Amino acid sequence: MRVFLSSSIGVACAAALVLPLSLPSGAVAAPQDARAGTSVPGSTESLPLVPFGSERSSGVATEQGLAQRDVQPFSLVGVVWDDADAELHGSVQVRSRSAETGAWSGWQDLETHNAEHGADLGTSERDSGTVRGSTAPLWVGASDGVQARVRADEDPDGGPARASLPRGLSLELVDPGEAPEQLPVAETDAPRGQAVASDPDPTETDDDIATDTDDGTVTDTDDGTVTDTDDGTVTDTDDGTVTDTGIAARPYSAPRPKIISRKGWGANEKLREKQFGYTKTVKAAFVHHSATGNNYTCKQAPSVIRGIYRYHVTSSGWRDIGYNFAIDKCGNIYEGRAGGVTKPVMGAHTLGFNTNTTGIAVLGSYSSTNPPAAVTTAVAKLSAWKLGLHGINPRGKVTLTSGGSNKYKKGQKVAMNAVSGHRDGFVTDCPGNKLYSKLGSVRVSAAKYQGRS
Repeated sequence: MRVFLSSSIGVACAAALVLPLSLPSGAVAAPQDARAGTSVPGSTESLPLVPFGSERSSGVATEQGLAQRDVQPFSLVGVVWDDADAELHGSVQVRSRSAETGAWSGWQDLETHNAEHGADLGTSERDSGTVRGSTAPLWVGASDGVQARVRADEDPDGGPARASLPRGLSLELVDPGEAPEQLPVAETDAPRGQAVASDPDPTETDDDIATDTDDGTVTDTDDGTVTDTDDGTVTDTDDGTVTDTGIAARPYSAPRPKIISRKGWGANEKLREKQFGYTKTVKAAFVHHSATGNNYTCKQAPSVIRGIYRYHVTSSGWRDIGYNFAIDKCGNIYEGRAGGVTKPVMGAHTLGFNTNTTGIAVLGSYSSTNPPAAVTTAVAKLSAWKLGLHGINPRGKVTLTSGGSNKYKKGQKVAMNAVSGHRDGFVTDCPGNKLYSKLGSVRVSAAKYQGRS
């Protein structure tokens, strides 16, 4: 396992203002930056769950939850617990009250098997002492009331007893906050939540461009350009065109797609740890769905990402958002974990296979819903470009070394597609059957974007 940490000292943007990796597990509302004394937009309200029932013979709580109650405004919800190694064998459901209409939703399921997303075992991020067990978060939109219930599974041997629930269960209510400098995004939602845009063109401004230098620092420029000094020069001009003066000379490279920066989606750099984690190279892209539900518009996507970011850091105890990139259902591409989009940033997305890979999360749930064409197009374009920086054929096979998962033991050499689904490295539903079934055509398209036949 090779992870390179690079300090962001000297960074000219807000990334220099950070919190330590250790985070409080209690309720958090408008955390304060200790040095600057300024509040961080957004908030997290943590509500401990209370026992509803217990198994008579053992007295172990098998149901916990919260009755209907008024709460501070939130838009994203999840459940966390103390021990990151403890599995929640059961169901987690929530109801929320719309802040706009006052109407209560029906019961909605949270994805409980979320351990397969996260830092690899034995890494500094995983062993930091701050990581907690967690469900996947769910986007519910602006809400001001909540109800929750967690119920343990029946005993797998058929007996009356139920599995015990993890200790320290807490309902996390996340308000993503406002982002006044958020970039506009393409909004082309079709009926039933499907997007029809095939080539969205979100605008980048000079305030939302980052320069990645060889020493791992990131600075914001004010001349409207992006200069990547590690793999040739790529300049994004004000008219949205891309001038590629270095990577174009490399065989089978692909144009850099439009990528909305962290500043563009409103990331507050005070939340994350200040150090960047790097791996050696990028040999494969793992495709995920965020399992946050499809009840969002593309204009809300930056807020969804800010919510996931806050949930990963403040609630789950990670150093940053886990994914390297995110894609909304209109095909807009967003920078994820900090460190530079051209660099091999170590993510926390595919347990056992975060080394030498990149993680691409499609916002939404795609187990039974087909991804829009704009999504698969964006995944293909992003994969083609990112893998092309490292000379990887998207239709090819690569060999990865497992860091330990429920599918491959630690140290095992595994041959995988260069564009794989999360389930290829871990026994999981992610990225959902419908999205996973599209990965074959994604590989073909990505190879064509690289100029391969």
